[in-house]
Amino acid sequence: MQPNDITFFQRFQDDILAGRKTITIRDESESHFKIGDILRVGRFEDDAWFCTIEVVGTSTVTLDTLTEKHAQQENMSLAALKEVIAEIYPNQSQFYVIDFKCLHSD
Repeated sequence: MQPNDITFFQRFQDDILAGRKTITIRDESESHFKIGDILRVGRFEDDAWFCTIEVVGTSTVTLDTLTEKHAQQENMSLAALKEVIAEIYPNQSQFYVIDFKCLHSD
């Protein structure tokens, strides 16, 4: 079985598969992805594969420079997005935005 390249919390799976979530915001440990990368995607909770995505863009952002567009791409409000990022990555300020499109799912 192939390992997954990136994981998402299970609560985001349906939004990713439906194309409602088209970016992910990560810390420096996941800043190495490049445009054109094809990634196997698993659920964080059990690492089970659920789709393949293609990286179509990358950029950097801080909590203060997050916008309504980022929130729309995450399929949540800007306030909720800032709260989630602060919860997942406490005491961090620099983040990496990975724009993606879903290519294949089970």
